[in-house]
Amino acid sequence: MSSAERAMGEEWRQAGVRLRSGVQALGIDLDAETEARLMAYLETLARWNRVFNLTAVRDPEEMVARHILDSLAILPHLPTGPLLDVGSGAGLPGIPIALLQPTRAVTLLDRSHKRIDFLTEVVARLALTNVTLAGRRVEDHEPPVLYAVITARAYASLGDIALAAGRLLAQDGVIAAMKGALPTEELAAIAHPYAVRAVHALQVPGLSAKRHLVVLARAP
Repeated sequence: MSSAERAMGEEWRQAGVRLRSGVQALGIDLDAETEARLMAYLETLARWNRVFNLTAVRDPEEMVARHILDSLAILPHLPTGPLLDVGSGAGLPGIPIALLQPTRAVTLLDRSHKRIDFLTEVVARLALTNVTLAGRRVEDHEPPVLYAVITARAYASLGDIALAAGRLLAQDGVIAAMKGALPTEELAAIAHPYAVRAVHALQVPGLSAKRHLVVLARAP
């Protein structure tokens, strides 16, 4: 084994340590099999990133914090039921959620063929039987059932998310939009028939940047 290969192996070992400590800090129980599948997902993402620019993050430990832990930090604030991840990109937050909640039906929606090809490999490699892929625009998506939760990470403004995806939301469902700094202007612009149900300041282990989850629902 070359010195470069040894260094890379050590980077991934440290990333595994970061994952275990991070999920513990989030209060999540993570069994060995799910941990291995989360790491396999990141390794697949790192391999695809050598050819396709799916994410700007390259360092394995940083990938754990920015991708896995950031996604899992929203879990306590999501109701049960089928979930649609709009503009899923590299499968975030949809893939980590599907791995941690294998009984939840998760649909990953993205119009990029490149990203859907990547997600197809991930779903096959990890045997994610609870995940459905939708390679189309959100405006063209026609699901058999409406969703209890619609997630969006760095997808669009709150108003645009509600406008584009709101028709896919079950009557008592929520839109869970992941944001960085508190989007004060976006919050003020939310209009009927939607209202802000909650805003959660998130503490993501390993991230110093501000993170918020904005939960929208139909106004009563």
